[in-house]
Amino acid sequence: MSGLIASPVPDTSGEYVVLLDENGQASGTAAKEALHTAETPLHLAFSCHIANSAGELLVTRRALGKRSWPGVWTNSFCGHPAPGESIEAALVRHGRSELGLQLDPVRHQLTLELPDFRYRAVDPAGIVENEICPVYTAMTDEIPTPNPAEVMELAWVAPESLATSIASTPWAFSPWLVLQTAALEGRMRP
Repeated sequence: MSGLIASPVPDTSGEYVVLLDENGQASGTAAKEALHTAETPLHLAFSCHIANSAGELLVTRRALGKRSWPGVWTNSFCGHPAPGESIEAALVRHGRSELGLQLDPVRHQLTLELPDFRYRAVDPAGIVENEICPVYTAMTDEIPTPNPAEVMELAWVAPESLATSIASTPWAFSPWLVLQTAALEGRMRP
């Protein structure tokens, strides 16, 4: 497989995320570089699943330099809105910085599918993800140009193939993709 060379570690210095209380209300901020440890507090994130007009889904393989779940396959992209930034603005920003996509919320049919998605998972190195993570879908036929600090590989796949792969090898995928794929079944059609 291609992309087995270690990628640069993303520079998260200066980035902040929104901390949440157990009711999902903002309770403060924290530096992103201090987050995602064995004691990760609940915080706000988002996930985006992109489909194309052929009905394929864009999946990405996380760069080896990622702090949590390096090298696993996941949804198209995900991230954290900055304090004071709307999730939609963060989606546009991350789509551009991670995949080189110029997403427009209207033209690309950006849709909130799972507004209350929440999960907590621990990766093999002990890093905890603890997020309230609204899940969005979008449509595009643009060709992604992945940022190697974020994405080491990508593929457009049929939803049925993705579901089969997840069922047979769930360990090869991010836990949030496994959970979101089941919840989104049948929603990603052109």
